[in-house]
Amino acid sequence: MNHPIVQWLLENYHWKLSLVAMVAIFGTSFIGKYLVAVVPTIRAAGRLNRDTFLRKMEKPAYAENQRWNRKWAGSFLVVIFGLILPFCLTLEAQPWWQMLLDCFVILMVYDFFYYLTHRFLFHAGGPFDGPLMWMHAVHHRQHNPCRMDSSYIHPLEVAIGLGLYVATIFVLSRFMGNFHLVTIVVTWVAFSEINLHNHNLWESDRFPFRYLNYASKMHHNHHARFTGGNYATITLFYDWLFGTLDHGDKPRKQVRPKDAQPIGDAA
Repeated sequence: MNHPIVQWLLENYHWKLSLVAMVAIFGTSFIGKYLVAVVPTIRAAGRLNRDTFLRKMEKPAYAENQRWNRKWAGSFLVVIFGLILPFCLTLEAQPWWQMLLDCFVILMVYDFFYYLTHRFLFHAGGPFDGPLMWMHAVHHRQHNPCRMDSSYIHPLEVAIGLGLYVATIFVLSRFMGNFHLVTIVVTWVAFSEINLHNHNLWESDRFPFRYLNYASKMHHNHHARFTGGNYATITLFYDWLFGTLDHGDKPRKQVRPKDAQPIGDAA
């Protein structure tokens, strides 16, 4: 007879659903990339960011950082989809409004804790004086980032960011019940695409793209200095709530941690 813990693990380990979720996430992202490219404004932004990225990849140190993170990404995905998400998924029928509500709760709870982590651990001025500034300084080497600079980052920061996101899903599932597979696919795609767009070089400021321009501009304000604000990543709600919005009119003081060991060239 199995131990109760082992029995619980066997009954609640839905690896097939996790595999389907992973395939659906990457498939949706891949197909969506080409579908949105039919919009001329988005297609032009794609070319601008791709060309900028290719120029940056000519710098050996920059290319090495990108290769480093691609190598680590596989390990992170194995842990996430093999050890964590299988305990958070269900295919039980749920009303559409519950899925939308679950998506909203996951993203906003994650963003709250990311805001705190980003502001007080990654940057100066927190009660612990940014103990992980040395790590986050790698990402801030890109003062005017392009879309692919979302992955120009220290692998430890990737682990922290993804770990925080998946931990949010896991903990909430213990209180709210397992999330529908569709909910996880939608939130993951939204989480990824929002983070990518924040780093976009974006030029159009006309309807219906004004919010996209605003979100990109605000994150570029954040990259331009190490002490400016705009610490949240999904929305700017928590920056508004806690008074850390940076519209680009704050002092452009750039902090360079003395123990930082950034990888790559600034751009």
